[in-house]
Amino acid sequence: MHAAVITAHDAPPAYGEHPEPVALDEHGMVVDVLAAGLHHLTRAKANGTHYSSSSVFPLVPGVDGVVRDASGRLRYAALDDTPLGTFAERTVIDVRRSIILPDNVDPVRIAAAMNPGMSSWVALRRRITFREGQRVLILGATGNAGRIAVQIAKRFGAAQVFAAGRDTTRFKALEDLGADRALTFDEIAAAADVDVVLDFVWGAPAADAMLPMLTARADRTAPLTWLQIGSMAGGSAPIPSAALRAARLEIVGSGIGSVSPRDFIAELPELANAVTEGAIDVQARSVPLAQIAQAWSEKTSERLVFVP
Repeated sequence: MHAAVITAHDAPPAYGEHPEPVALDEHGMVVDVLAAGLHHLTRAKANGTHYSSSSVFPLVPGVDGVVRDASGRLRYAALDDTPLGTFAERTVIDVRRSIILPDNVDPVRIAAAMNPGMSSWVALRRRITFREGQRVLILGATGNAGRIAVQIAKRFGAAQVFAAGRDTTRFKALEDLGADRALTFDEIAAAADVDVVLDFVWGAPAADAMLPMLTARADRTAPLTWLQIGSMAGGSAPIPSAALRAARLEIVGSGIGSVSPRDFIAELPELANAVTEGAIDVQARSVPLAQIAQAWSEKTSERLVFVP
């Protein structure tokens, strides 16, 4: 079969021949891959910058995808740490980490939306007790996961959603998707009285925004939960100690390890239904897997989805 193969963390993937996959236990299933998204997580695991990265090579990247099993059913599958990912014509999934999809789904839309969508969906459902009527600030809202988070927060009943990002050309689109106000990072204090922050950026931008926002709160004793989800601006943030003393702030991480695979999988059917029904707007573009070398480093607002 054909697959995209990486031979080192600093090497781009190359399309070529690869041995056929083999299921090694009762939970393993060989499946045909229909569509697999190029997510930030996929890139980070491949280049060694994610905490769950492996140094086992050769590596076929791809952390999830829409697949067809031997009986003809469509599934969305999230893969565990494995050197054989979904950027291949066929792969092996653990059936316990998959859900069956309706026959009428668009594999490209599902493959594009599930990974970035589950980051905020699972964070709000499984890491905190989010209540209808609470107010939300999203840091990094102009990215793919952030724009989906705007829609998910509204779907869960957020009274107000503030969308903060650097690309001001995307602010109007965020407001069209439900954001009550789009902000630059210099305007974060306008969202000082939110109840929850969904942080996809971390690094210095998050640290720089934290203290001005906290000191501007009308009631500093009101709880604020800062959900750390992504680290697009850096893996470390120099948080000032005053931020932890000057307000009732709780910082909570959400990701692989802090949420169990069982809890992730339990949330996937409802998310898949929302995507299928068109309740979540998805920006996706399909690319033949054979063109992965050219597309791997492409900068685009769309989520690239490889189709074998």
